[in-house]
Amino acid sequence: MTPAPLNTAAPRRSGRFLLLTIATVLTLAATVSLGRWQLSRAAQKEALQASIDAQKQKPALDQSEFLALPSATDSLHRPVRLRGLWLTPQTVYLDNRQMHGVPGFYVLTPFALEGTEQAVMIQRGWVQRNFVDRTKLGAVETPAGIVEVTGLIEPPPSHLLELGTPAAAASAPAGSAAAPAPAAEGSSSIRQNLDLEAFRAETKLPLRTDVSLQQTGPASEGLQRDWPAPALGLERHYGYAFQWFGLSALVVILYVWFQFITPFRRSRHRARDERRL
Repeated sequence: MTPAPLNTAAPRRSGRFLLLTIATVLTLAATVSLGRWQLSRAAQKEALQASIDAQKQKPALDQSEFLALPSATDSLHRPVRLRGLWLTPQTVYLDNRQMHGVPGFYVLTPFALEGTEQAVMIQRGWVQRNFVDRTKLGAVETPAGIVEVTGLIEPPPSHLLELGTPAAAASAPAGSAAAPAPAAEGSSSIRQNLDLEAFRAETKLPLRTDVSLQQTGPASEGLQRDWPAPALGLERHYGYAFQWFGLSALVVILYVWFQFITPFRRSRHRARDERRL
């Protein structure tokens, strides 16, 4: 008498079912965790944006209050009013800056604070570039004498990706229509980036390097001041979270389909074929 063959299909199905279940659970744990992490990052960025907005709504500091701050970086984005003198020869034009999608320059001029031995770099505004000759600068009016400037306390000017060695800085009359002659060999008033520490060492100015001032107000002196809001990347975080949660939903759908629906349909087809026989 020949013994009946052992049915090994059921153990194989059971082992595959368990393996796929473990893989699905691990994948879901990873994708859901990543999605929740992206949401937490978005919440942090929203809190940061709310903090920036709250700082902007505070009363403007006067010059004495600004100078008395233990650390100006703790008051970033807060309005401040300063009095002093424009150091026009040290004006710098930061290239490849856009406003409303139009390329141009950010115009920065050091500002000597009245009654002190300090100067602060002021981001005065934006001027459109000349598309025929990039070295030809638009006319920028710089008032002479003691003036009052209102702006926001901001970090030093942002840096763009720069290839090669940055050129040394130069003196440049802010109101000239053409690029002024460099003060030293290889120097230029047009720069890609500006490091305040290096600029202070170069110009020997008593320049603060921890913060700068971003001048606010309507367009004037040949400059526009529709400063772009800080790019916090909220949409990117929400987009990534949607992708991770979408992947989690896809994993669940595929698991249910291949682990339950497909075997159920096969068993129904098998039972129907057996009844026909």
